[in-house]
Amino acid sequence: MQGDVFFEIEVSDGDESWSVYAPSSIERPKDNTVMFVMRHLAGRWEQLLLARHCLVYWPKDVLIPEKLKERHLVVPCHSPRLEYARFFYKNGIKNLPPDEPMVFRNGSCISENSSIGNQVTIMPGAYIGPEVSIGDSVYIGSGVRLVGKVTVGSHVTIRENTVIGADGLAMEREADGKMIPIPQFGGVHIMDEVQLGANVTIARGAIDDTVIGKGSIIDNNCFISHNVKLKENVSIVGETILFGSVAVGKNSFISGNVSVRDGINIGENSLIGMSSVVTKNIADNVVAMGNPANISAENKHLPSYTHER
Repeated sequence: MQGDVFFEIEVSDGDESWSVYAPSSIERPKDNTVMFVMRHLAGRWEQLLLARHCLVYWPKDVLIPEKLKERHLVVPCHSPRLEYARFFYKNGIKNLPPDEPMVFRNGSCISENSSIGNQVTIMPGAYIGPEVSIGDSVYIGSGVRLVGKVTVGSHVTIRENTVIGADGLAMEREADGKMIPIPQFGGVHIMDEVQLGANVTIARGAIDDTVIGKGSIIDNNCFISHNVKLKENVSIVGETILFGSVAVGKNSFISGNVSVRDGINIGENSLIGMSSVVTKNIADNVVAMGNPANISAENKHLPSYTHER
């Protein structure tokens, strides 16, 4: 078994039985895991040959390659993501943070199993969980919560009441409308020299990590959802929401009150105007604005500017 163990569920293909211990994805398949493959990704099935003994929920209208059947239990279904959600629901798997021994220091609650570097300031009222690793010269404001598998680099500032490692809204609906939650198993990786404002929420990844790139700045009251990937020196102004699996290229600037739809890619050195709603991919080196956001000009100002005029 590669990686973390979150549960142990026995599965069988009729001839052989084995256990699965964690989720994985077609992008990074791991042995003895459970995953789902959506129809638009089925053409990448050879990736799954890198692992063995997985439980794979597969789109029913796509032929299952024989090589996959030899290595995995492949279950055809109308909605692979819904069956994936049912797997956790039926087996009672929620992956909630564990109740670990804590110590109280200067009014903060800090796990004995956390790792904290040198010259770290933790203000009263903070919570540092057992899977947290913090680098050197970090400031953590009052009321900050670091929950689950969170890695914080060096020279990072995290302002008051920010929550890192919260679960995102991941769910599927049954035919009768009942919502089936999908537990999250990833973490959050904050690179060096990042600045996070007050009341920011960063959700942990569904399987892999949410990543905030080196030198990035996120203003007060922003929400960064699960699986988001920010490259170096990204700036995000307050009240902005990046939904799941958004990717933002280096040196880009996202102004205030912007909403970015899930799965969208924003290129390098680009600017998203105030209150825009981004529903399609944005290229490198452009200005985009509006609802829906459209490219209005070439961006000749980045990375030297500091704010919009």
